[in-house]
Amino acid sequence: TLMAILCVTLGAVAQDDKSKKMPSPPAKAEGTIDGIKVTIDYHQPSAKGRKIMGDLVPFAEVWRTGANATTAIELSANATVEGQKLAKGKYGLYTIPGEKEWVIIFNKDIKWGAYDYNQKNDVLRVNVKPGKTAAFVETFTIKVDKGQVTLEWENTSVSFKIAKG
Repeated sequence: TLMAILCVTLGAVAQDDKSKKMPSPPAKAEGTIDGIKVTIDYHQPSAKGRKIMGDLVPFAEVWRTGANATTAIELSANATVEGQKLAKGKYGLYTIPGEKEWVIIFNKDIKWGAYDYNQKNDVLRVNVKPGKTAAFVETFTIKVDKGQVTLEWENTSVSFKIAKG
């Protein structure tokens, strides 16, 4: 039995090491906006010298907003996103990047990737304008801060406002 425990323990340690070395490791963005707890689970791809927006992440196509599994956003209370109502709950967070406008999508589905994305399961879509980051952002990052959620990667920054709904 000692050998079995040792094998299980070593296996768990090996898995921990593997997750730390993932090309797009898991991350969590959390914060409270207008009394609403916002939690976002996502994976962080890195630029690694590649052109991102309009190339690796194509314009005018649905993006899973990160890597690996679909990015999930959870709201602890009913909210408004860019002034439109969204019921509390957990949603897949998809986006459609564009040069002049991004579509932020809250969808019922939370799956691996955007390959099974089904527009019929969209709960809310809002349009926002992208901006530029102050400096190059190597690793895709999501922040919950100052009344909004901000997505940053490469030279692009996109935010959407959340308020009590």
